[in-house]
Amino acid sequence: MPVRPVLRLGHPALSQPAKAVAEFNTPQLYALIQDMLDTMAAENGVGLAAPQIGEPLRLVVFGMQDNPRYPDREPVPATVLINPRITPIGDEQEGDWEGCLSLPELRGWVPRHRYITYTGFDAEGRPMEREASGFHARVVQHEVDHLDGILFPQRMPDMRRFGYQQELAATVDNGTESY
Repeated sequence: MPVRPVLRLGHPALSQPAKAVAEFNTPQLYALIQDMLDTMAAENGVGLAAPQIGEPLRLVVFGMQDNPRYPDREPVPATVLINPRITPIGDEQEGDWEGCLSLPELRGWVPRHRYITYTGFDAEGRPMEREASGFHARVVQHEVDHLDGILFPQRMPDMRRFGYQQELAATVDNGTESY
């Protein structure tokens, strides 16, 4: 399947809420999912939301095993998540560096819920529910934000901790550790 261009910051499709997927288990849905997985792999990403490739649907893919960009991160299970909902478990948040395929080379310090439950459906329409913490929880929250038209800088409390990876790495501990 083809690798699709990833829309970049400023494209109007990235600021629009996505629509729920209405039909599961279709050739069109499987083709879109494969395009997303191929695009994510080609970009060395950990996650990708359908709006990032111009598809205004509530669909995300994510996962990571041994990614050289994130050698110190725990694995994240390969997941296709459709029409997701996130519920924080408690109020605990933690900050960490994030990046985004739609904001190449930019990084920012973003607080996120440390523990979450997420629900949704797989490609066949079967319900799923998982608990996640740490990096896994961060990836899910980041990707689901895309479905609501939110990019990570909108979650940042301090824009002084936002910049290009190369400049941040020279001045900030772990400035390059992001996704």
